[in-house]
Parts: sequence; C-alpha cells; structure tokens
Amino acid sequence: MARGKEWVHITDVGPRDGLQNQAQILTIEQRLQLIHGLTKAGVKSIEVGSFVSPKAVPAMAGTDQVIQQLSHFDDGVQYQALIPNLKGYQLAQQAGAKSLLLVVCASQTMNQKNIRMSVEESIVQAQDIIALAKKDGIEVLVCIAVAWECPFEGKTDIDTVLTLAHQLRMAGADKLVFADTIGAANPLQVKALMQPVIEEYGSDIIGCHFHDTRAMGMANVYAAIEAGVRQFDASVGGLGGCPFAPGTTGNVATEDVVMMLAQMGFETGIDLLRLMEVGQLAGDLCQVSSGGRASAWRHLQLKRNFNFSSEF
Repeated sequence: MARGKEWVHITDVGPRDGLQNQAQILTIEQRLQLIHGLTKAGVKSIEVGSFVSPKAVPAMAGTDQVIQQLSHFDDGVQYQALIPNLKGYQLAQQAGAKSLLLVVCASQTMNQKNIRMSVEESIVQAQDIIALAKKDGIEVLVCIAVAWECPFEGKTDIDTVLTLAHQLRMAGADKLVFADTIGAANPLQVKALMQPVIEEYGSDIIGCHFHDTRAMGMANVYAAIEAGVRQFDASVGGLGGCPFAPGTTGNVATEDVVMMLAQMGFETGIDLLRLMEVGQLAGDLCQVSSGGRASAWRHLQLKRNFNFSSEF
C-alpha cells in the first residue's frame, strides 16, 4: 500500500445478495468457487449466504455447508451470513458462523413482508440475539433496510432511521449498515442521512449498501464517501436484488466501486483484474450478463494492453 492512502473496506455480498434472486440456482460447489475467487482477488470480507427458509429463498439452501467448508481455511477473511430471526441465529451458530448480519427494516410494511414482525418486535429480537452472540463470541452487524425509501410506504423519514440506529446501537449491535434496498436514494439524500450518522458514531462501525435501480448507485457511494463513510457492501458483477422488494435490481458492482476508489486515491486491497475474472465467472454461472457499468471500458483497455496498475 502506498504510504498515506486511506483505506475503504468492502464487503462483497455477491454470494448472498447477488445470488438470492437469480433464476439459476447454484450448487454448493459453485458458490464456493465464487467465494474462493473473491478471496484470491483480495476481498477480505464476504457475505457467503443466509439462514433463511429454503422455501422462501431456494438459492440460499445449504449455507450451513458453505460455512462449514470455509471454516477449514485460515485465510484472514471475514465470512458473514444473514439471519432473519432467532432460529436463523441458532442454525448459523451451529454451523460455526462468526459474523452475522441481522436485518431490521425502517418501515412497518417492509418489515412484515421481510421477516413477518413489527419493527418494535424486531428491535426486541435484536436485543435477544445480540445478547446470545456476545456470549458465543459472534459479531452481529445490523442492517437498517429501506433506510431511504420503502417500496410500499414511500420515502423514509430521516428521524425514523436515526432513532432506529440509536435503538440498535444501544441494543449492542457491533456495526450498522444503512441500505438503499430498492435503489431509490439520491446523493443529496445519502449525504443528509450519513453526515449525522458519522458525526454520532464515527466511521469505524458504519457501512452503506446501495442498489443501482435508478442508475444512481455509484453517485450514492461517492456521496457517502464525502460524508465520511469508509465501509461499503458491493456485489461482484453487479448481481443482486431483494425477493421481497418489487422492482429491485442489482447492487453496485464491486468492480465499479474498486475502480472508482482507486482513481480517487483510496486503497481497498483488491486486485481489479482478478476481480473482473470473478465477475465474469459469476455471470457465467448464473447465465446472465455481469461486470458493472464500466465493464465494457475496462475490457477495452485490457485489449489495448492498458496498464491498470496505476490508473484503473
């Protein structure tokens, strides 16, 4: 790393968020192939699956097997999994998971459709799960979903999100992730929410999760960076989408985020060329186009023998 460069931490959620809404269901071996490709590209935090009902999300069946096989590797990578409730926590704990993501929606309707609970019930559940996790030595991140807009209730009030963040932090959440679940936010809205959040909690425990439904995903990443956020979720190849949120498209592509950050002078520790190969693999496995918004440009530069090492 060049001296003086500031780090931005990226969690690749492709093996979970990227795959959960795809028509093509990958095998355990294919999911592991994708995860290992990401680790070889230098990704140090990966969301590898979720402990949800396989009837609701068939693509995530067998996440316990994924985690058990990954536990054999001492590679310094943080493998996290999503859990919807206490049963999910118990299954994850039994599988040996060490980092978990719990989702609480900022709107009542979305929370009911996502996990069949009121927001108030979810906060109580979060308290119980976090208390268990601290005894078990498991990290719990809490994602505040539909932090900017809900597909059923419209725009989310900023004070509602700030209050929810405070309640979850008081409940003991190790980190908070603010998600634009349906890709409806704009950069001004992102900055308006994230500035007070960073002022209150600092950048060490705060992350953002953006979708690109309205072509503003990367602009929103930039706005969050300007507000002081230094942790982001992104999905290799730009795959993604929520089964319970109508109209949602893919997450911001990890390739695009890594390239932009490199050009801005930040360090991620991720090898873009290797990451591009994983993005192509993800598309091939899912039988969809992948690669992110700048994919065509990046491949053109490779054909021209462009040196990515300093310019990206």
